[in-house]
Amino acid sequence: MYSVTELTVEIRELLEDRFGFVWVEGEISNVRTPSSGHCYMALKDENTQIRTVLFRTVFRTLKFRPEDGMKVIAQGRIGVYEPRGEYQLVLDYLEPLGVGALALAFEQLKMKLSAEGLFREEIKRPLPFLPARVAVITSPTGAAVRDFLRVIHRRFANIEVTVVPVRVQGELAAREIVAGLEIVNRHLDVDVIVLTRGGGSLEDLWPFNEEAVARAIRASHIPVVSAVGHEIDVTISDLAADLRAPTPSAAAEMLVAEKEALVGRLKELKGRLISGARTRVFRWAERTEYLRARLRDPRKAIERSWQRLDDLVGRLLRAETSCLRERKARLATAVGSLRRSSPKNTIPALRRELSRDLRDLKTSMARDLLLRRSAVSVLEGKLGGLDPHAVLKRGYSITRRLPDGRVVRQVSEVRAGGLVQVTLASGELGCRVETTNPAAGSEDLRFPGRADAQNGRERKDHG
Repeated sequence: MYSVTELTVEIRELLEDRFGFVWVEGEISNVRTPSSGHCYMALKDENTQIRTVLFRTVFRTLKFRPEDGMKVIAQGRIGVYEPRGEYQLVLDYLEPLGVGALALAFEQLKMKLSAEGLFREEIKRPLPFLPARVAVITSPTGAAVRDFLRVIHRRFANIEVTVVPVRVQGELAAREIVAGLEIVNRHLDVDVIVLTRGGGSLEDLWPFNEEAVARAIRASHIPVVSAVGHEIDVTISDLAADLRAPTPSAAAEMLVAEKEALVGRLKELKGRLISGARTRVFRWAERTEYLRARLRDPRKAIERSWQRLDDLVGRLLRAETSCLRERKARLATAVGSLRRSSPKNTIPALRRELSRDLRDLKTSMARDLLLRRSAVSVLEGKLGGLDPHAVLKRGYSITRRLPDGRVVRQVSEVRAGGLVQVTLASGELGCRVETTNPAAGSEDLRFPGRADAQNGRERKDHG
């Protein structure tokens, strides 16, 4: 009988003995790269899948990055992950199917850096017209540096060229190129940097496709010219540089113009300058002669100016005297008018007028107040006659039907036996209706005082 661990170990040994190194073709899915640096994924086809792992020592050597959906060819060995009892493929090699790993890595890095804006034209710096000092980062023994120097010395031998030796091929090349760029920026006083090497395969040119090299080019404060390979070769450094040259020789030709062409251009400009200066001097000489012929003796003009000045001074003095006389007359008139209008003369009259107006105002107010008091008394009498309590005091009453409290105006509004409330001048009465007489009219109404007197007369007549 096996324990779980014993069975798993025996299965692992059988698988590892049966399958050494295998090649597998499939599609990548579920790519994971945790902080440990390992890469976990699954390889699948139409029917099944197998777990795979790329340990970081192998994963770091890949030129491209695995992505979901990518079809690849993988080589590795079968293993068993004992804690979960799962078998997996431990990869030692991974290559995209249908395209080379380097070509895929180139496209991936190109898309990444382009998305970050490292290739934008607006961030690229212009090159100086005629650089005095140039730093060339390349292999000191390669044909590229010889071609570059030959063209430089042929076209303009006065330019100072500093060669910074680095490896341009192999695993350490990219690191040395980055270091060379940093050294030039920190320690050398140059106008432009040329990064160059001769042609070769994609593998040979790969150091110039490294991300670190592209970022070092953009970090440089000195303009960088990239001249890598032949004209058909395009590298990441070409895209990141401020200027791309198809070949090292072309880079030299783009940097400096031919000395003979510059000398010829200077001679042409010198001739044009001399000719222009002569033409201008001749024109100024003609202008001077013309003005000299028209120029007259200045003494006559000065004498006429003196006479004109004396005339103007005399006119000014006369105008000043006349103006002063007129202003004094106007001032005297204003002073007389001011004295006549002095407050000392007007204040007593205004005080008398104010006293008279105040006296008239008091008389008018007293008369108006008396009239208003009389009108108020009349209104008080009328208001007293309209007071309901005054009417009640004369013997009238207000009758309300119970229980709704409605004022009774007609006999038909109450019935015999109904309850009514009678309001008098002082107090109220609760009454019951014994009889009603709808035929009685207003002629039966009598004032209380008049009714008593009439009854007295009637009793007297009958007595």
